[in-house]
Amino acid sequence: MIPVETLTALVRSYNPQSDAGLIEAAYDYARKMHAGQRRQSGEPYFSHPVAVAMLLAEQKLDDATIITALLHDTIEDTLSTYSEVALRFGEEVAQLVDGVTKLTNLELSSVENEQAENFRKLLMAMSKDPRVLLVKLADRLHNMRTIRHLPLEKQQRKARETMDIYAPLAGRMGMQWMREELEDLGFRVLNPEARNSIIRRFLTLRRETGDVIAKITDDIRTVLTQAGVEAEVFGREKKPYSIWRKMEEKKEGFHRLSDIYGFRIITHSVGDCYTALGAVHQRWRAVPGRFKDYISQPKSNGYRSIHTTVSGRDGKRVEVQIRTQEMHAVAETGVAAHWSYRDGERFENPFAVDPFRWLRAITERFEGQEDEEFLEHVKLEMFTDQVFCFTPKGEVVKLPRGATPIDFAYAIHTRIGDSCVGAKVDGQRVPLWTKLRNGQSVTIIRAEGQRPQPSWEDMVVTGRAKAAIRRSLRSEQRATQVRLGREIARVALERVGKKATDKALEAAARRLGLEEADDVLARLGAAEMTGKELVATLYPELLRDAALPRASSDTAPVVIGLNTGQVARPAPCCNPIPGERIVGIAVRGKGVVIHAIDCAELGAYEDEPDRWIDLRWSEGQARADHVVRIEVTMANDSGVLGRICTLIGEQRANITDIVFTDRKPDFFRMVIDIEVRDMEHLTHVLTAIDADSDVAQVARFRQAQAVAKRTEPERG
Repeated sequence: MIPVETLTALVRSYNPQSDAGLIEAAYDYARKMHAGQRRQSGEPYFSHPVAVAMLLAEQKLDDATIITALLHDTIEDTLSTYSEVALRFGEEVAQLVDGVTKLTNLELSSVENEQAENFRKLLMAMSKDPRVLLVKLADRLHNMRTIRHLPLEKQQRKARETMDIYAPLAGRMGMQWMREELEDLGFRVLNPEARNSIIRRFLTLRRETGDVIAKITDDIRTVLTQAGVEAEVFGREKKPYSIWRKMEEKKEGFHRLSDIYGFRIITHSVGDCYTALGAVHQRWRAVPGRFKDYISQPKSNGYRSIHTTVSGRDGKRVEVQIRTQEMHAVAETGVAAHWSYRDGERFENPFAVDPFRWLRAITERFEGQEDEEFLEHVKLEMFTDQVFCFTPKGEVVKLPRGATPIDFAYAIHTRIGDSCVGAKVDGQRVPLWTKLRNGQSVTIIRAEGQRPQPSWEDMVVTGRAKAAIRRSLRSEQRATQVRLGREIARVALERVGKKATDKALEAAARRLGLEEADDVLARLGAAEMTGKELVATLYPELLRDAALPRASSDTAPVVIGLNTGQVARPAPCCNPIPGERIVGIAVRGKGVVIHAIDCAELGAYEDEPDRWIDLRWSEGQARADHVVRIEVTMANDSGVLGRICTLIGEQRANITDIVFTDRKPDFFRMVIDIEVRDMEHLTHVLTAIDADSDVAQVARFRQAQAVAKRTEPERG
């Protein structure tokens, strides 16, 4: 176990004003509280909070954060209380410990609760004081370093949670070194074969080429010395997970990857960064399309650096990052730079961003969304790298890699995104799905009355754009559902001699436990409720009096060819009606099922001719009580549904149900159940509907046509 003297000495090395006595008191208190507790490895449990405190001390953090690390499990796992911690170590530390405890409780309950809901609470807690997150990330890092002692199933669950949540959070907070280590530790658990394979390939490469990193590092130092630039140069192999991810993204083998080595040049000034860049490019050929200047256009998490890829020694491609000492501190520690020390003083790094800004913005922007959507959008915000594009006025818009002109439009303003109809990139008209690149100038073409299209959701990558599009589509869909629902309500109530007045619909809403009449209409328009159910809600006595016609499946049609005592019923797959040829299939215990002669279901009985019965309809005037289904594709425009319902009524056919099967911005497809006398009557109805200019297609609809997987035929 790490002794307290080692911890306090490390803290005093960067903060001589540190209160070593308070840190020692926290150390002793936590050791006493955790006495007798053991980790899965068998070690004393207290070794864990000390290790977490050391991780944070290595980041040169303030005393409150170090003490919080020592105490972070006391309130949760021991007899300690918030009041006692506040009394001994101050209110600031007590609040930080309480914040970490709440995050741990969310994590422990993630099996029982939705991960998305917990993640929303996690971000809300972090937005109050990001130091809570710093302690939690260090806690997770040490747990991942010692994860091998847990059962395999728990290892995999923790590793997946680390890859999905904690690693990208560390990256979004600017702590790139921690993100890389968390990803690699999770990769070791989730895909050990792939990780070991990459490590073996690195070993083979070293045997074949020697220490390439040392050679290239020396080359770079020589070039910088000749250019008069004082700088530190570091080289490294990329992490196994980083290599594997590139292999997956580019669909290339290890031997074809061009940037498995990375080098950093740390200078004393911004001017030296650009001088170093010129020296590197003068010595080695730059790889086109692999240059990024994050000094002139920083990332939103404060990251600043110049990235370039060159063909180095023996033609090997290597990535070179060039930055100043201050930029390097932000790149390594991210938001931790806000609480770090240098030369015994709190150091205000000019390149560090406000850690509160992103957390608060993200929680405010997606407030009120469903938990699953919130998690999706925040993940998008965390995982993405950035590109920088320009408005026609030269203003910079930061977007994630893979963003499209629609993302660009919504990044400027929701109103501009909603009314977007096209875009020009560098003066050329481009499709809206075009992926933007660094430095491009984008002009959005707008049109009044334009609304977001459903297809846009698949084109955008930013959470902001996705949220705005979904919000608009939901609003527009509801308006359409209300409009269609009003037509359905009118038809259903007129058939029983009633009117769909606002008062009647409000009464229906109260009885159904809905807030307003539009909620009833929206449910009707969304096929979540039928016209019959509306009538039953308002006038149940009319149903008891059989005011609504019954479906013909409840009555036996008059047919010739049955034996005495045989009962026949129409097959629901084809719903045969008088005027079309029919055949009966004998079903043991169920009488005879009547099919139309062209019904696809009859193929199941080809090898059983003894079950076939020759039937025909009786002559004479048929009643209009045979239910058939028709499918109508109509324009999505006001009044069209009403006209179709009127046309059906004019042909003396009753509508018993309407179900919308597909909704598009321009056309709707629906299935209507109607009662007709015979085939001639049905033909008149179809002809009348087909004549309407807003009807694209109308045809008889049979269940066998729509069901991809046919139900097993009844066997005798």
